[in-house]
Amino acid sequence: MLINETSKITNLTKKSIEYYIMQGLLSPVILENGYRDFTQEDVERLKKISVLRKLGVGVEEIKAVLDDETGETLQKLSVQKELSVQREQAKKVILDKLSCGKNYSEISEELKAIEQGTSVAEKLLEVFPGYYGRFICLHFARFLNEPIITNDQKSAYEEVVKFLDQVSLLNFPEDLQEYLIENTKNISTENITKMLENTKGSIEKPEEFLSKNKEMLEEYLEYKQSEEFKNSPAYKIQSLLKEFNSTSGYYDVFIPAMKRLSTSYAEYYKQLEIASEKLLAEYPEIKKIYF
Repeated sequence: MLINETSKITNLTKKSIEYYIMQGLLSPVILENGYRDFTQEDVERLKKISVLRKLGVGVEEIKAVLDDETGETLQKLSVQKELSVQREQAKKVILDKLSCGKNYSEISEELKAIEQGTSVAEKLLEVFPGYYGRFICLHFARFLNEPIITNDQKSAYEEVVKFLDQVSLLNFPEDLQEYLIENTKNISTENITKMLENTKGSIEKPEEFLSKNKEMLEEYLEYKQSEEFKNSPAYKIQSLLKEFNSTSGYYDVFIPAMKRLSTSYAEYYKQLEIASEKLLAEYPEIKKIYF
């Protein structure tokens, strides 16, 4: 079909379609008379482009989305959008403070912290692949909006950035990548946020969590010690993550620096250690599984 019909079907202007062609987002066949011949596949591609543009996705990102059959690029964009939403919400709070007479110099430090926190979160998204990158990014993002005031915090921030800039990217073998994509493709940013909230609740009230989930925990631990799990792709992924975290400096450099950088993360980590002690006291076999 020609561009006039394509324009009507897609509800896009001819200029928009020509722009997307110039940007390399689609390549319709050119007929002998010089007219472009759009296929049904081109039409469907234009509909996807239109949706993504309305969602604020840039041209280069759209290229990556259209070329990615796994959906991983869209999932990553969803996390980046979530970080953007969090950043804008934090900025709104700052505007409210300004409207109530707070000093501009104090606000400037808060604003700088927001931008720095987003930068660290996005670097985390790059280091860890797939679902794990999204999970870790959103996990740490909520602790990264505090103003960096002390010299120790400034030093810790530099250590975090240096670690993320220098650490080798975590790459899984192809078969494990396929497994990871297939088994996490339906886990949305919202799902991850809910999981993080549930984790926070279990850490803040470990006794209550253990009491309410005793049967579930026992079944989970039994499976984790089974031959079925030890022969599974999930076990291989867990082993690779454990090795990466142990050898990359994640535990020795990144986590200690995060605790110095963010007082809220330091408090969270303290609660995590207390909850872990209670869990180990109740289920000592966990040590063999995770440590």
